[in-house]
Amino acid sequence: MIAAVKDLVPTIREMRYRDVQDIVAIEVSTYSFPWTETIFRDCLLAGYISVVLEHAGQMQGYAIMSLAAAEAHLLNLCVAERLRRRGYGRRLLQHLLAQAQSAGAQRVQLEVRPTNHAALELYRKAGFVELGIRRNYYRSLTNREDAMMLVRRGLGQSG
Repeated sequence: MIAAVKDLVPTIREMRYRDVQDIVAIEVSTYSFPWTETIFRDCLLAGYISVVLEHAGQMQGYAIMSLAAAEAHLLNLCVAERLRRRGYGRRLLQHLLAQAQSAGAQRVQLEVRPTNHAALELYRKAGFVELGIRRNYYRSLTNREDAMMLVRRGLGQSG
């Protein structure tokens, strides 16, 4: 019975090079200007904290975070469209926040499109606050789009 319940819950594990094609498939289906396979491979090569959300051998999502000194930078977090709004993005984010905290990071920073309301809600509920705006940061279908810079400080505190 316990094994049957466990099989229903996706697991988070370290990303591997052989995962990249499945990750890129999710990335391409999600974003108008997706990361390339090379970018994901470079993140692995650089030693960034890179994890996947997997269920029954199927890729469901992924997240990548760089870590330097006392600061972490969330670079990418994505859940397959068919599984959104089920708490999987929150699980990935909590996993990365815990890793940042155990590595001694004092803050986590990220950029997000102001039009990505679901992501903004996720990050705000996790304790992120606006730090500023990066003008013309993202490519868009019409030209460029600003990015909101968010930060979460005090990783030792609940959030």
